Amino acid sequence: MTESIAYRGVFPIVPTAFDDAGVLDLDSQRRVLDCMIDQRVDGLCIIANYSEQFVLSDAERDQLMRLCLEYVAGRVPVVVTCSHFSTQVVEDRCRSAADLGADMVMLNPPYHGAGWQANETGIFEHFDRAANAGRIPIMVQDNPPLSGVQLSVSLLVKMAQSIPLQYFKIETSKTAEKLRALIAKGGDDIVGPFDGEGGITLMADLDAGATGTMPSALIPDLIRRVVEAHRVGDREAAARHYDRILPLINYENLQCGLGGTKFIMKEGGVIRSDHVRHPVAPLDPVLRTELLELTRQVEPLVLRWGL
Repeated sequence: MTESIAYRGVFPIVPTAFDDAGVLDLDSQRRVLDCMIDQRVDGLCIIANYSEQFVLSDAERDQLMRLCLEYVAGRVPVVVTCSHFSTQVVEDRCRSAADLGADMVMLNPPYHGAGWQANETGIFEHFDRAANAGRIPIMVQDNPPLSGVQLSVSLLVKMAQSIPLQYFKIETSKTAEKLRALIAKGGDDIVGPFDGEGGITLMADLDAGATGTMPSALIPDLIRRVVEAHRVGDREAAARHYDRILPLINYENLQCGLGGTKFIMKEGGVIRSDHVRHPVAPLDPVLRTELLELTRQVEPLVLRWGL
């Protein structure tokens, strides 16, 4: 595996832009990338769950990956989600991502629905083969509410030391507790402990040792203030910044889902349409009104970027 710098900071999920008919809107997609980079993000993650990767065809996925990597062109590091139940498909996806210039790939453990999962040996082999195929850093997405897979701290540390895997996005119940245990047991082999879930437990996770976060693309400029203040040891300022945005983070995460960011990006002139593909439901009008009110209160760049 290639050597790399230690990635840290704010790596938000890039939403996928569609037109009102549900066709990829590549011009809007480029504007999404520019808007996020203008917010001084530390990196980007594409084709993730909040990118609606599960409604993309294989051809669209490849088209989107190529467009994003070529258009970002090294301005910030890019993480490409390559998850699939099939290890062979994951190997192919990791090779393609690496060949196109991805800086990292992110993978869930293999699962199919709630009942089809690999055992620990199969999980280890899955990640090992992915690492050998791509030869770039891998972030493990540990999200049992989605995958149903329980990844023990011992297994994560074993993979960090043996494969090696370097980055871990922890999205479990009691995320801070698991981050703390992972860092304590894995030591220097845990290069990048990240949290996710939209930043809903960000302060506790930073206190536990997280060095990065992977939120939505709604307010990465404001989340960055929290992360940077905490990084330099000013926890009081970090908590103050966090308290200001936490009602919005909670509302987006618990009420709106992935459609929230798209709606706000449309309001701010970033994208032409906030279309989400069926069977994902459009954002309810009441939720739109309340989300916009909360977003205006904290004045993120996204609301004025394209106006």
